[in-house]
Amino acid sequence: MEKYEQIAFQIITNVGMAKSTYMQAIQEAKSNNFNDSYDLVEEGNKYLTEGHKVHKDLIQSESAGEEIKLNLLLVHAEDQLISTEIIKEMAKELIYVHENYIKK
Repeated sequence: MEKYEQIAFQIITNVGMAKSTYMQAIQEAKSNNFNDSYDLVEEGNKYLTEGHKVHKDLIQSESAGEEIKLNLLLVHAEDQLISTEIIKEMAKELIYVHENYIKK
């Protein structure tokens, strides 16, 4: 496997785990398990941070003059990274709405 494929898979794996945990956090909020929801958001944040670290290293390599071979897999990894950021924010909002406005 090529270096950049491995990097892409590292990003995809980490943000995929983050996305799953954020979605699980929403489900817990729907069941009024808010402490679990907040714990899952924090867990998701750790995975997302790892994905960002890998991405940051890639950007730094390119900034240092390394030519980065752009391929569909790397584009997909970046798309997943961005969409997971959106899911994170939506999960936080949905948890807040369930906790504060949905009848328990």
